[in-house]
Amino acid sequence: MANYGTSVDKKWQSRWETSGLHNFDENAPGEKLYVLEMFSYPSGAKLHAGHWFNYAPTDSWARFKKMQGYNVFQPMGFDAFGLPAENYAIKTGVHPKDSTMKNISNMEEQLRAMGAMFNWDHEVITCLPDYYKWTQWLFLKLYEKGLAYRKKAPVNWCPSCNTVLANEQVIDGQCERCDSEVERKELTQWFLKTTDYAEELLQDLDGLDWPEKTKSMQKHWIGKSKGAEATFKVENSDINFDVFTTRVDTLNGVTYVVLAPESPLVNQITSPEYKSAVEEYKKQAEKQSDIERQSISREKTGVFTGTYAINPINEKRIPIWVADYVLASYGTGCVMAVPAHDERDFEFATKFNLPIERVITSKNGSDDSLPFTEYGKLVNSGEFDNLTTEEAKEAIVKKLEVTGLGRWKINYRLRDWLVSRQRYWGAPIPIVYCEKCGTVAVPEEQLPVKLPYDVEFTPDGKSPLSKCESFLHTTCPKCGGTATREVDTLDTFVCSSWYYLRYTDNKNTEKAFDSAKANALLPVDKYVGGPEHACMHLLYARFITKALRDMGYINFDEPFTSLTHQGLILGPDGLKMSKSKGNTISPDDYIEQYGSDVFRMYLMFGFAYSEGGAWSYDGIKSIARFIDRIERLLDQSKTELNNSNNSKTELEKSEKELNYARHYAIKHVTEDTEKFQFNTSIARIMEFTNALSKYLNDEKNKNVKFLEEVLVDYIKLLAPFSPHFAEEQWELLNKDFSIFKTSWPKFNPKALVKDEIEIAVQICGKIKTRINIPNDISDDEIKELALKNETIQKDIDGKNIIKVIVVKGRLVNIVAK
Repeated sequence: MANYGTSVDKKWQSRWETSGLHNFDENAPGEKLYVLEMFSYPSGAKLHAGHWFNYAPTDSWARFKKMQGYNVFQPMGFDAFGLPAENYAIKTGVHPKDSTMKNISNMEEQLRAMGAMFNWDHEVITCLPDYYKWTQWLFLKLYEKGLAYRKKAPVNWCPSCNTVLANEQVIDGQCERCDSEVERKELTQWFLKTTDYAEELLQDLDGLDWPEKTKSMQKHWIGKSKGAEATFKVENSDINFDVFTTRVDTLNGVTYVVLAPESPLVNQITSPEYKSAVEEYKKQAEKQSDIERQSISREKTGVFTGTYAINPINEKRIPIWVADYVLASYGTGCVMAVPAHDERDFEFATKFNLPIERVITSKNGSDDSLPFTEYGKLVNSGEFDNLTTEEAKEAIVKKLEVTGLGRWKINYRLRDWLVSRQRYWGAPIPIVYCEKCGTVAVPEEQLPVKLPYDVEFTPDGKSPLSKCESFLHTTCPKCGGTATREVDTLDTFVCSSWYYLRYTDNKNTEKAFDSAKANALLPVDKYVGGPEHACMHLLYARFITKALRDMGYINFDEPFTSLTHQGLILGPDGLKMSKSKGNTISPDDYIEQYGSDVFRMYLMFGFAYSEGGAWSYDGIKSIARFIDRIERLLDQSKTELNNSNNSKTELEKSEKELNYARHYAIKHVTEDTEKFQFNTSIARIMEFTNALSKYLNDEKNKNVKFLEEVLVDYIKLLAPFSPHFAEEQWELLNKDFSIFKTSWPKFNPKALVKDEIEIAVQICGKIKTRINIPNDISDDEIKELALKNETIQKDIDGKNIIKVIVVKGRLVNIVAK
């Protein structure tokens, strides 16, 4: 059906477009349903099979919901800023804007060939000024609310990409994009205060219909810890510092404290004779990533500052060390060390010959091993001896509160979002620096701050915009004096953190979006995309939604109420697709040969949606044969409709069997499609197809009215999975355009109650035959039918029947000797 498939695709895609079938009308009947796939990044010239696996099955789900009566809003756009286009430009000399817009044009054509219900009138492209103007507006609103700030801080630096990375973009000490080993640098950067929403981001996860693994990943990343903060004073100084701990019960066992190498306290408290060693150690620590520094298997290193602190609970004098396993970005950047009750501290103390003092023992005193990390009762703790861990925590914090040297505290692992990037292809940060006025936000009426085209973007560790004189030099919006622009661009995740809002009102030139429209359409009812975004995009979008809510722009708490992750389509060799491996699958050739419906249906039938799997050439051929078979059956059915004169209202046995298969398919296709279980949905359609084939090949005269009802439901079930083919068959059945304006079929429970059922007949536990029996007869009647069966009579001839056992609806077992 190769030529037939592609010609039908083009016919119906044209008809859908000219009729406006997929255009969204907010006033149309039906409950709104915002269906959204994570938009694609146009780094490559074309969509691959992985893109299709995200978009096509989700479109089938949306079509299914449309036929159920929902008013579906399904927009599409492109996440168009980012490093790949810039790196491609560096390599080839093709400007990022030119390559990106060309790729977008190619992908738009491919997406249209997919035949999805995308609302192209709502398209957004994040690299165009009419979009990033509002990304800049968003940044300014966050700045006004104190949620955007600039500070000098240790950052993750990728030497290959020549830019800063957020913590979430560092995987096992490597850049998540290019796998280069990440370095540490001190730079002045812009941050967004995600930590202000840590508790709400954590608590609201429980109310979301998201995969549990994704929610767990976010919970772990936010990392809430309940504990206490204790204040240590530096000996012979007016300096003090706070330490966060979840084990305040071990405070009497602290034998040293540790500062992070990058902590400002280090320079303040280090003794002169130790400064050289400490400075050398700090230089070495700068070369290590946070992941490496916190590795359990890595040998502990450290250096003494020559200074001592005072333990706030017992006033003991304890040494202050510097060690890279402590991070300035987590907690207070200071750690109290209890080597008797912490494995990391025990290893460090053993290496540097520091005291190890036990203050916790098991409740029954049976475990005297060290380090002892369990809860128990206190020893060697003065007034707190014999208290349980739980009791001691309360008592010790109470004493610290009285002395003003401690308090209860909740801490989070989550860090503020670092959004500065030292690259060209991104949204300029709308800030200027004036010698007189300082840091000044660009007024909204001066947005967008346009990204200049003619820029030298060869990476050298500095922002390319710093070398563009026409961009760099400007006028201060406050005083009118000379000023310079911020030359860093925004992390592209800022662009994608709010795009679902812009879709609702993408042509608005006065606002980022109209609040009434956004509140009517959002939150997104079904969001589909990869699990790799769990602790980046998905977390950032939640933060932005909550911030905009608090500013009064929207009235909902979460951007995506229901989330589904698609699996990964691998190459035929079972490996992740890549050009270097030569195992990528381009949809275009298959669509040209088979039509887009075959390609779509293969993706849905060949793989469990949440798992994916390896591409199979044979698999797609099998689906092509299946579609061919359906076409022949439907042609045969139409012939029967034209030739038969049977219009009985009462169904005969063969019709009841087909009716059972029909309603069984409706029930299970509905249930499975709802859950994105497309492979089993199509399997049920295949069973329905077999039943239809059996009925059509029966020589009896067909019931015209019944057969037409069956065909209507059959084609409707096919429609979401093979939309072009279904539209064609619907037209050939002389039905009005379009099948997607019709209602999804509903199953009749009564049709699933069979008049007759098949049961097994056993003799002494071994199956001898199967018989059909009326559904409503008694056990005695079942026994009689079984014993009268010819096969059974031969086997029991001359034998003594001891008993006959009936298992209702399943079998009869005859015990005979």
